[in-house]
Amino acid sequence: MEITTIQKYIHTSPRKLRLVTDMVRNMEPARALAVLGLTPKVAAKDLGKALKTVLANAKQRGLDTSKLTFKKVEINESIKMRRFRAGTKGRVRPYKRRMSHIKIVLSDGLDQESRVKSLESSKNTEQSKEKKGEKSDS
Repeated sequence: MEITTIQKYIHTSPRKLRLVTDMVRNMEPARALAVLGLTPKVAAKDLGKALKTVLANAKQRGLDTSKLTFKKVEINESIKMRRFRAGTKGRVRPYKRRMSHIKIVLSDGLDQESRVKSLESSKNTEQSKEKKGEKSDS
């Protein structure tokens, strides 16, 4: 089963969030949450909140949070707020305040295993039908 959360319009640039995300992408979610709590970056706080949300969603659905793994962690670019700073001689120096969307998908791995078992069983039944067909022909 997959559990998803999407946090939109986070006031942190996607580049900063991706740096922190790449650090914890291959960890277990509980361990990643502990590491994010000790990471001295502002983006770690935003990612930690999103991770807490998806773990709470999984717990609410009755899943064991210790068996969950990251299936997908996406950091997407959101809108850009255009701002300006006053420059010399009455000029304007424009810049953009970037925002992000965070999408986290957790999986317990049972979907993949059940699909593999069903494929194996269907192959076995096809093979047994073929064997029976060969025996009746001879």
